[in-house]
This record gives sequence, structure tokens and C-alpha cells, in this order.
Amino acid sequence: MIHNTAIIDPKAKISSGVSIGAFTVIGPNVEIGENTIIQSHVSIIGNTKVGKNNKIYPFASIGNDPQDLKFDGEVTKLEIGDNNKIREYVTINPGTKGGGGLTKIGNNCLFMVSSHIAHDCQVGNNVIIANNVPLGGHAIIEDNVVIGGNSAVQQFTRIGKMAMIGGMTGVLHDVIPYGLSTGNRNSLQGLNLIGLRRAKFENKDILGLSEAYKEIFATKNINENINKLNGSFQENPLVKNVIDFITKDKKRSICTPFS
Repeated sequence: MIHNTAIIDPKAKISSGVSIGAFTVIGPNVEIGENTIIQSHVSIIGNTKVGKNNKIYPFASIGNDPQDLKFDGEVTKLEIGDNNKIREYVTINPGTKGGGGLTKIGNNCLFMVSSHIAHDCQVGNNVIIANNVPLGGHAIIEDNVVIGGNSAVQQFTRIGKMAMIGGMTGVLHDVIPYGLSTGNRNSLQGLNLIGLRRAKFENKDILGLSEAYKEIFATKNINENINKLNGSFQENPLVKNVIDFITKDKKRSICTPFS
């Protein structure tokens, strides 16, 4: 059902089963996938593709210009996957030329009230971002991450898969996969052991990760500590994910227990 007060450009591609509420605006270069529900007073513009079975709540702004002074109207994109919930007052911006030109969001995510996804961010699947959380530009949020309310993620920051960020945390340093991070300026508080067990990882791998965690952060020289890990740790898939994350971008500061 499309409300008669909705303003939809004739060039927009609206799939079957899409519901669009009152006073919503859809721009010419927008694609909306099947069975997506868009409630009243939503703005979706720009080169924006929204997948299937999403639900977008009132006053969300999706696809408007990046909040970047270098943006000069260049053609960039925003892609949103399937089965996401985008709550009231959420803002999601497309990419910029300097950041690769694409902001991308995966599937099954929840963006709570007033959260913000800035230009060139890459957000994975099953991510939960709580109320009033802004992601700065170019942030990378991997699968199954949870970010608590009123936190803020600095631009270019990476948060590894299944990490948890406590509420009111300023995230300045990259957070390893499976890490727990809190603080006014974030430090590492341990591992998301409950999340790992709920995800049904093998107990031996969880125990191995716990031991490797102690070794990796035994001193402030993380790369040297990684080089000292024995082969059995390297064979653990959870440990391998952590090591790969740390060594992938050595220019970035890693959140540690000493941060």
C-alpha cells in the first residue's frame, strides 16, 4: 500500500509488496526491495538501494549528502541489505569519492533511535547499534557486533566480529573480534565469552582463545607477543581471526587492557 500523500519520483524502482506511509519522499535513483515497509515522514534519496523485508520508521533520513566538507556532489552510493530495522530519526549517508564511493550495510541489523551511519562506513550482518550512537566516516563494523547506547565510534575505526561495546563508550581504538570494550576512551575488558557460547563455538576453541588473549596482551608489544604464540594457538579459528584482525592494518591503534 502506498499512501496518497507520499511523493515518489516516477523513476524510482519500487518492488512488489512495498508499503510506503504518509508524507514519505522517495527520490529518482532509489530502489526498494520486495515487502519493505516504509512508514510515514521518511526521506530516501540519492543513489540508494534498499533490499527486501526492511522496516523503516518515521523521520529516518537515508541517502542524503555526506556530512563531509570535501563532498562536492559527486555520484556515490548507499546499499542496504535485507531484513533490517531502521528506527526513528536514524540517518544513513552515502559514500564519498575519497572513501571508495560506497556506504554498505548488511542484513538483519537493528539501528535504534537517532543512530547515525556516516559516509563510507561498512556495516556487516546482525549488527545492533543502540540509541544515539554515531559511526564516524569510514568505520568498519563486522558481523554480530553490539554497540551500547550513547557510545561514539571515531572515523576509520574497526570493530571486529562479535565484539561488544558498552554504553557511553568513546571508541578511539580498533576492537578485536570477540572483545569487550568500555570506558570514556575505550579499553579492553576481556572477551565476549557469553556471546561465543551462545553462538555454539566449541568449548576447546573458546578456552584456547582465552589463553591466547592472555599471551597477546601480556605486554604492550602486541606484535611481538603474537610472534611468540605457539602453533596450537595458530590452529584455533577464533585466535586466527583475532591475529588476522590485528595484523591486517598495523597503522591502526588496537584497543588493549592498557588503553
